[in-house]
Amino acid sequence: MTVSFSPRKRREFITQTLGLSALAMSGSAFAQTKPTIKIGFVDGWSDSVATTNLAAVIIRSKLGYPVELKPLAAGIMWQAVARGDLDTTLSAWLPVTHEAYLANFKDKVEILGANYPGAKIGLIVPDYVKATSLADLNNYKADFGDRIVGIDAGAGVMKKTEEAIKVYGLEMRLQPSSGPAMAAELDRAYRANKAIAVTGWIPHWMFAKYKLRFLADPKNVYGAEEHVDSVINPGLHTKAPSVVAFLKKLSWKPEEIGAVMLAVEGGAKPEAAAEKWIADNPARVAGWLA
Repeated sequence: MTVSFSPRKRREFITQTLGLSALAMSGSAFAQTKPTIKIGFVDGWSDSVATTNLAAVIIRSKLGYPVELKPLAAGIMWQAVARGDLDTTLSAWLPVTHEAYLANFKDKVEILGANYPGAKIGLIVPDYVKATSLADLNNYKADFGDRIVGIDAGAGVMKKTEEAIKVYGLEMRLQPSSGPAMAAELDRAYRANKAIAVTGWIPHWMFAKYKLRFLADPKNVYGAEEHVDSVINPGLHTKAPSVVAFLKKLSWKPEEIGAVMLAVEGGAKPEAAAEKWIADNPARVAGWLA
């Protein structure tokens, strides 16, 4: 038997059929929606901002996951990853700087590996400065105006510098300031080709802008080189295995992170700086995602 529809009934039938198809497609899309990846970082650390935004752009644009960034103090950041409030942080300085945090949460987090090897703190000078070591700094103290330009009082590198002054018997005073103020003084001295010693660390954008080096530390006051690691809550393996695979491979070089940090220091938005670097370095990104 053949069923015949009037023109009006035929239009209603087609509309209902298309509606059901759209609803089915919508339900399928909803089922495929990926969970949001929450990443913690320390907003005042230029390396943390650069690496976090780089990873966020790749996770969002290449792996298809929504990303939420959470600026936090370091201790709270570790605690949040341990609780599962955050999925990951790419800003763990190990084995020394964040040693206490790792000791507290080692059973609740997983270290994926270094995203930046060769991290270091110490006294930094322009490459043209005669002094090469903390041990001979007194011989050139007049060149430096008898001072070391520091950052915020109480910072880890400031405490180590106070210790270094005692251990090496330095006849120089440590002048507290702030990160931006220290960078401004370094810039003025560098442009004038004058000697200056500043408290600092790598990775930092100033290594991309100037030719700098650390003063040798034969008594190891500042400690050995560290590495910046990616740390996850173990639940991320189930939540987003492709993100874990990417984070395990993510590791970049001083000139690479330096380019992004310098762009941000120059006024670019962190996300935009990361997007440009990714566009300019497709082979590197492909290697992390392979």
